[in-house]
Amino acid sequence: MRIATLCLGVCCLAMVAASAAEPPSAQLVEVTRIWDKAPHNAFTDLVRFQDRWYCVFREGQGHVSPDGALRVITSADGKSWESGALITSEDSDLRDAKIAVTPDGQLMLSGAEAMNQPADYKHQSLTWLSPDGRDWGQGNEVADRDFWLWRTTWHKGTAYGFGYGCGKEEGSIRLYASTDGKKFDTLVENACDDGYVNETSMVFLEDDTCYCLLRRDGTPGSGLLGNAKPPYTRWQWEDLGMKIGGPHMIRLPDGRFVAAVRLYDNKVRTSLCWLDVEKATLTEFLPLPSGGDTSYAGLVWHDNLLWVSYYSSHEGKTSIYLARVKLDNL
Repeated sequence: MRIATLCLGVCCLAMVAASAAEPPSAQLVEVTRIWDKAPHNAFTDLVRFQDRWYCVFREGQGHVSPDGALRVITSADGKSWESGALITSEDSDLRDAKIAVTPDGQLMLSGAEAMNQPADYKHQSLTWLSPDGRDWGQGNEVADRDFWLWRTTWHKGTAYGFGYGCGKEEGSIRLYASTDGKKFDTLVENACDDGYVNETSMVFLEDDTCYCLLRRDGTPGSGLLGNAKPPYTRWQWEDLGMKIGGPHMIRLPDGRFVAAVRLYDNKVRTSLCWLDVEKATLTEFLPLPSGGDTSYAGLVWHDNLLWVSYYSSHEGKTSIYLARVKLDNL
């Protein structure tokens, strides 16, 4: 009898462990178009700051156009949105807005300007700081010219970000670090040069391990997963075996990694995927309503929902969308 009870207990524990290992199911609660005022609205990011939502993106006449500007919109409830700021440039196309909260309680907006030619260089990365999401002051030139500083992530008082080569250094990524968001120093001159590597997203764990989701184009054209420990000067990379665009990822309260990427197999789409950092695999679990010109998501976990900003042209005009996703087992 005791043996039977023990066996039953072991079986129950095994069932609980197996259940805990199963990825949570997902339900698209709602998706709404939140901005479409420019001819082309694209390349988003999303953050929650002082009990408000802030979504940033590029506006312009087209996917690439000399009038590109960075728009900041804000909302108290995620439903009604208003413009907070528009940052423009007279001599460049401002592109790929990203937004984060600094350790001293400010918003940091970042992007890159593609210089209107002729010019002595092609790209310059920039940051702006704001206490309220409306007054952004002057931009700061950061990183090296012709290295496109992509998404930056704050960890223990330091902002880290990879910049990818756009000129003579095309096909390599350089790791930068900053303590004030105004000046970024080179930490690693060349962290990866296996193919045309470019866009990135980073997550830091409690033990300071860092993971990086990396887009790679050309041949080979599959994404990479990198990892490094402090001081982040030595990186190991594993092939994910699938082509991705516009990568972003966060870690959920239960420890799992969720990524938003553009997928190219069959229909081009923006989709949510589980990232297994131990096996270096991406598994799609929820394609978002999207198609054509699409991707570049922002991700925030709030009120037990995953909030996702992204852009898409599946309804005709390239517009900004906000999705709310419920993950049932969390």
